[in-house]
Amino acid sequence: MARHSRRSFLWLGGLAGTGALLSADATRTRGAPPAPSPREAASFALLRRRWREVTAGSGFDAAAEPYRSRLAALGATAAGHRDTMEPAGASLWPDLPFPSFVATPARLRAMARAHVLPGTGLTGDAGLAAAVATGVDHYRRRVYAAGADAVGNWWHWQIGVPRALLDAAILIGPHLTDRRSEALREAVDHFVPESRLDDYSGTSTGANRVDLCTVTLLRAVLGSDPRRASAAVSALSPVFRHVSEGDGFHRDGSFIQHTTVPYQGAYGAALLAGLATLSAVLRGSPWEITDPSRQIVLDSVERSFAPFVHDGFCMDLVRGRAVGREPYGDHRKGREIAASVLLLGETASAAERARWRAMVKGWALRDTHVPMLEAAERGDLGFHARLAAIMDDDAVPAAGEPAGHRLLPMSARAVHRRPGWCAGLSMASEWIGHYEHGNGENLRGWHTGSGMLYWWAGGHGDQYSDSFWSTVDPYRLPGTTVSTLRLADGAGRGWGDTCPPARWAGGATDGVYATVGQHLYGFESTMEAFKSWVFLDDAVVCLGAGITGGDGVPVETVVDNRRTGARLTVGGGTGAGTGAGTETGAGTETDAGARWAHLEGHGGYVLLGGGPLRTLRGERAEDPARRTGDRSADGRAAGSTTAAGAAVREYVTLWLDHGVDPRSAGYLYLLLPGATAAGTAARAASPGWVGVLANTSRLQAVRIPSLGITAANFWNAGTAGDLTASAPCAVLVRERGDGTATLSVSDPRRDLDELTVTWNRPVSGVLRGHRLLTRAATGERLVLAFGRLADRGGASNTVTVRLSPPT
Repeated sequence: MARHSRRSFLWLGGLAGTGALLSADATRTRGAPPAPSPREAASFALLRRRWREVTAGSGFDAAAEPYRSRLAALGATAAGHRDTMEPAGASLWPDLPFPSFVATPARLRAMARAHVLPGTGLTGDAGLAAAVATGVDHYRRRVYAAGADAVGNWWHWQIGVPRALLDAAILIGPHLTDRRSEALREAVDHFVPESRLDDYSGTSTGANRVDLCTVTLLRAVLGSDPRRASAAVSALSPVFRHVSEGDGFHRDGSFIQHTTVPYQGAYGAALLAGLATLSAVLRGSPWEITDPSRQIVLDSVERSFAPFVHDGFCMDLVRGRAVGREPYGDHRKGREIAASVLLLGETASAAERARWRAMVKGWALRDTHVPMLEAAERGDLGFHARLAAIMDDDAVPAAGEPAGHRLLPMSARAVHRRPGWCAGLSMASEWIGHYEHGNGENLRGWHTGSGMLYWWAGGHGDQYSDSFWSTVDPYRLPGTTVSTLRLADGAGRGWGDTCPPARWAGGATDGVYATVGQHLYGFESTMEAFKSWVFLDDAVVCLGAGITGGDGVPVETVVDNRRTGARLTVGGGTGAGTGAGTETGAGTETDAGARWAHLEGHGGYVLLGGGPLRTLRGERAEDPARRTGDRSADGRAAGSTTAAGAAVREYVTLWLDHGVDPRSAGYLYLLLPGATAAGTAARAASPGWVGVLANTSRLQAVRIPSLGITAANFWNAGTAGDLTASAPCAVLVRERGDGTATLSVSDPRRDLDELTVTWNRPVSGVLRGHRLLTRAATGERLVLAFGRLADRGGASNTVTVRLSPPT
């Protein structure tokens, strides 16, 4: 798949070379903007004040704790930066040699914030502001110079560096002389010309587009340029549109960046933060965001972001290559989303604002692993003030976790919530990559798209937070079916260009339950499998069929790989009855007759087919090659470490070994989050709880009589029990017990012009149809004919019928 390279710029000359830099006059392509009118000047003064309030922080009492201490600490840090600054040919600080794209601009911005914030001890200090001005201009001359050639990642030159420098320049205001301000603006114009916003393509889409517009707006504010400010705001319009492929918001709530990567938890969060900031800053100005499609972004709070925030943290299945950056990075990202939601709420409707505040309050109360309010003290003081206000306000209720199922077929993701537990599923398809690596990150995330099943029971909100990605066996991710063929770090093309040829990835849901499936092609292997999951009240039914491979190595299905030292009990195996269990010890064990397993405090597993269960208990030390983040993120201890400082974590692994080069192997097991050992054993002793109608490479289907549910993934046309489908599709039937039933149908492949589903049950009538339902025949059996489902993007289409009374 063709991809715009994120490393497409080469530095052709030295930064300080005498012939490498063009003169300021030579870089000017437009004349200076006309002087702003008095009204425009007042508007830009408003924007500068708003920018300071929104980004540096406001709404708190600087003399009260925790603000007093945090502001004093910021002042001390800024004073240290000021006192150690030594402008030289190759650095601004001796410990930060150029180009220092991140750290040097960040120090300048921190100094500027200490200058404008109250209570820092340096508030309004002219000497500090002069030091910032000197530093900005020095970095501008030595690194970020008009006429210089960019090198490395384009993002630094067009987003990261200019935003930090412009931010600092705006905060210190008149302390940056006109000459230095003009030179900085010319440098920004060189690397971020207005033409950068002409086309919505390449690296100017989604979150990147919002960041580029922010840089352009700051450039306009620094130069009081109304035309450029208008251009920055109007260029946001493509972001406020639904897309049918590639980057942006999809109608099902998916957010994609880099064409093939679900990214609510990184780029999407940056987009939300950027739009929340711009909305707050521009409110009431001549450039206020008024695009009527802005509502799509407001709706995304609950449609795109909230489904992936659980108890205050953002699930890793939408965080792309960012998953391993730091321990508890998922909790940090959850806070960032919460901060953006509260800020965006200030420019949303009263009803939206009320719902969002209740939602964020619930997140904050339930995040006991990294308490949100406490962690906010170390970051955004403005967010801390907003969050503290709603936490102290009894009129703001704390919303609970919303029970139900969210299936996002456009991003091959699913989230299932029931009281006491939550699960998330990550798949790959023709449209969604197996994984993303880039900039040296996530080099061993190869199998995250091979049906990785995340789940959280009560009290385990840190299951994938605490050094999970740097210590877990990357060939044994929970829920995946994989060839054990060894892979190189960073195997496959970068930036998410790792899509398999499979089109069938998705399923059908009625909003409460779901049947989800994936035609899996192993990453960089010959393995192929058909995997299904049926999400229910207290269980996930997991099926596998048609598992084949020819790599000369074993193929495994990982029932789970839990980061825990909890006791593992295996029941129903050799020497144990179904209702009894035997505790396993360290090392690898195999029990050919195991019927169930239980992890104390976590949940249970019931094995209904697929070969002997193998288990492994042991410690895994962090691989230094996978350590990409701060060891003390969020101020938490990293846990046990080796003598070399690497984290060590305990794991309990359960897997099914399908053998070397299997032919049409399969499996069937139940995941029971939060179940007790007794409950797990009881489920294992009730073989009729789930009835298997089919588990083949043509069809996977089960029936759960107690719930009145029949779930079927038709890989081909066929019949399963009372259900018949004329083409590949997913069908979920739910008999409600009140004489009605729903049939939810989808086209995961997105290619059907027509589909007929027959249910061999007496039906007296259709109570609620669907706009694509072209024919419905009732009587001794129900026949539903649908029109062009291909245009629905894999969405579920639900029909409600009245059942005939039994005769």
